[in-house]
Amino acid sequence: MPDDTESSGVVPTLARFTPGRRLSLTPRLLIINLLPLLLLGGGVFYLDSYRKQLLNERYKLARIEAQITAEALAGASRERQETLLIQIGKEQHMRLRMYDAQGRLWADSFALDVPSFAFDKPGDETWQENFARWLDRAVDKIVGAPPIPDYVEPDEPSADAWPELKHAREENLTQIQLRDAPDGTPVINTAAPVGLLGATLLTTRNAVDITQEVREARTTLVTAVALALFISILLSLYMARTIVLPLRLLARATTRVRQGRERYVDVPRMPARRDEIGQLARAIADMTETLRQRIDAVDHFAADVAHEIKNPLASLRSALESMQTVDDPALRRQLGDIAAHDVRRIDRLVTEISEASRIDAELSRATFERIDLVELIRNIIGSREARDENGGRPLLFSTSMSAAPVMGEPVRLERVIENLLDNAVSFSPPGASIELDLERTHDRFVQLSVSDHGPGIAEESREKVFRRFHSLRPDAEDFGQHSGLGLAIARTIAEAHDGALTAHSRIDGDQGARLVLELPLAPRKR
Repeated sequence: MPDDTESSGVVPTLARFTPGRRLSLTPRLLIINLLPLLLLGGGVFYLDSYRKQLLNERYKLARIEAQITAEALAGASRERQETLLIQIGKEQHMRLRMYDAQGRLWADSFALDVPSFAFDKPGDETWQENFARWLDRAVDKIVGAPPIPDYVEPDEPSADAWPELKHAREENLTQIQLRDAPDGTPVINTAAPVGLLGATLLTTRNAVDITQEVREARTTLVTAVALALFISILLSLYMARTIVLPLRLLARATTRVRQGRERYVDVPRMPARRDEIGQLARAIADMTETLRQRIDAVDHFAADVAHEIKNPLASLRSALESMQTVDDPALRRQLGDIAAHDVRRIDRLVTEISEASRIDAELSRATFERIDLVELIRNIIGSREARDENGGRPLLFSTSMSAAPVMGEPVRLERVIENLLDNAVSFSPPGASIELDLERTHDRFVQLSVSDHGPGIAEESREKVFRRFHSLRPDAEDFGQHSGLGLAIARTIAEAHDGALTAHSRIDGDQGARLVLELPLAPRKR
């Protein structure tokens, strides 16, 4: 089914630019800067494996301690056993309990002497310790750590009340059980058989140092990450302020330029910024100014075209209307000549206007080549003399240069020189010479001067002659023979070649004008 816009002949317009709904640069900068730190913060969870390593090492140590203690107790008397329990408990900060073959508790280091350690009560801890315990539980939940049974003293002080003791008695092997103290620290219970009579030893160690090491490492890491996050957020906001805000200002300005509702839009140039943002701002400001000038030039050009074509059209219409009321053959022939002249004038105007309109676009796409300006000038002079285009006015060319290489488009540079010669021929009296001088200036430029013996150009009019449709022709010249675009086109071509075209008086002081074309020399061949 055909599209409605195509069938109706309506050309679809370009979609308006609207900001995307994706994240702007500010949150992107934050994400990019914070993501590595968040990954670093994941090291908090790695500390869980570090804790497991410490516990495994402590398990091995607890097993060895229990077995060595059991061997020392096996051959000792009851009195010696109680002394060993007290001594080892104080030195190793453990609680040691002995059970006989029937599973009855008969010796406890905490009962025999002052306890070597005590569990901290949660209510007596600082907020930092409470936060650390909460963080421990949160990490365990996130990493999926298996639950650890709480450490609770049994109501009955028998061996069967402790699963590790029961297994040690049944299997006659050392058993280890991890429990959780009220303050969240690990408690390691180790049950080991003593001798061959069925007695067992139960050691209890509160490994607070493991928790302290893990919490200190975790606190240090969290503090470092939090500080880095804070600094990174500040830096990201600073970067957003120095990058995003200027870009938004430029975007708003370009949007206003696109909408075209204001005659003049002030695009911020940001002269204080010497970075890429400043370069971009100045480039956009210059581009906007150039675009504005081009638009103004197009508007003025359109108005001038309408004005220039309107005059011959009015004359043509008047001649045709008069021919209908005139019977005199001579007068009718005269009116026909006027109409034909106006038609030729309109044709010339259309041709020149078309050339002036497309010259910028063609030059922007042109590929410049190396041209010898000396040879080009001599070829133009020979061609004009062969066609007798100078009206009996000799062209005198002088130069001290054997060659003048420039980069450009031959056809366009030929057009510039032809326009300068046409202008000089039209203003010079019959028989007067036209001098062409080519010389090198400033070691980087070559300058061609075309001097005539005409009336010259007043100083206040030397820039006006390069305006489109501006023409001050000699009184004796037939009206309408020139469009007033020749010098304007010549200057446009010169500037497109990084050169210049200016008007001056003659150097020798005689009456006449001197038009100077300046072009950069081509780089030397390597």
